[in-house]
Amino acid sequence: QSQLVESGGGLVQPGGSLRLSCLVSGFTLDYYAIGWFRQAPGKEREGVSWFSGRSSIANYADSVKGRFTVSTDNAKNTIYLQMNSLKPEDTAVYYCAMIYPYYGNVAPETHRDYRYWGQGTQVTVSS
Repeated sequence: QSQLVESGGGLVQPGGSLRLSCLVSGFTLDYYAIGWFRQAPGKEREGVSWFSGRSSIANYADSVKGRFTVSTDNAKNTIYLQMNSLKPEDTAVYYCAMIYPYYGNVAPETHRDYRYWGQGTQVTVSS
């Protein structure tokens, strides 16, 4: 069964850090695209980061550039989103999503392009 499972969310103070994990099962991490998206209450889903498994190129939304970093551990079939210098406006449910197979060097930024989705993990940044 193919699925994505996020973990690592929680409550953190402004300026703090969290690392989200996206455990992928049923896929081989070779030619794929991973997107991280978030949705805050009353707001539309927005993209945070997009990663191509073929090229290892990661792109980031302007709002998180320099603070968030994507990494992978193929042995664990897991993709991570390291989030530093968190701000209250980062509060949202975070989702990882996958396109498989994907042979491009740059992952798409539109959430509608992603077929497989995790259940989401809540991130709350508050003092």
